[in-house]
Amino acid sequence: MPQNEYIERHRKLHGKRLDHDERTRKKAAREGHKASENAQNLRGLRAKLYAKQRHSEKIQMRKTIKQHEERNVKGAAAEQDPKEAVPAYLLDRANPTSAKALSSQIKSKRAEKAARFSVPIPKVKGISEEEMFKVVKTGKKTHKKGWKRIITKPTFVGPDFTRRPVKYERFIRPMGLRYKKANVTHPTLNVTVQLPILGVKKNPNNPLYTQLGVLTKGTIIEVNVSDLGMVTASGKIAWGRYAQITNNPENDGCLNALLLV
Repeated sequence: MPQNEYIERHRKLHGKRLDHDERTRKKAAREGHKASENAQNLRGLRAKLYAKQRHSEKIQMRKTIKQHEERNVKGAAAEQDPKEAVPAYLLDRANPTSAKALSSQIKSKRAEKAARFSVPIPKVKGISEEEMFKVVKTGKKTHKKGWKRIITKPTFVGPDFTRRPVKYERFIRPMGLRYKKANVTHPTLNVTVQLPILGVKKNPNNPLYTQLGVLTKGTIIEVNVSDLGMVTASGKIAWGRYAQITNNPENDGCLNALLLV
């Protein structure tokens, strides 16, 4: 049996309660009263967050109602049959059209696609290589070579990382600036948990920074969420989820991220 499907299994074996549908209906009917009570009694930051959530829900509801209304909007049909022959490109004008509904449907699909790839911080300030790397001159000759670089920002290297031999190492990642865990906040539950980092997915500043595992503001990282008990659509426990870094780790001394649900 797949994990976390014990409720479905129990229903298959023993069925539902006799008053299951009635309880579900009453619970749905109470949601409006509960929302009103929260709106009146919440104070401070919780009230602001709740008001913002309700505002976005109402906007989405109005958009959905508008789409349903536009779905039935049809163009006016021709009043009488034409006496002369009609060109092929004008034949459709005699039939009721639903162009408005089609356009709104396309717009909603585009909005859903954009929301799927949206992140909390869409734009970040670029970091130049002069700020990211510090030149290290090395060698025994009088004119020392300057081909080595020390990374001045926090990095992630993974548990099985082994440094290359000193002679061939171009990029040096200091031990004091390596991070293994991040303070990840769940946007829906509003809880913050310290989770181990699995890898760096994308650094928006430079593909080289992604390859080196540099952690800057706006970077997408993968964290281990098995302790949170999150499950996939098939019912299995989720292992890795993406999160976006929301602070400047080099200034704060810690890594704060927001989970991308």
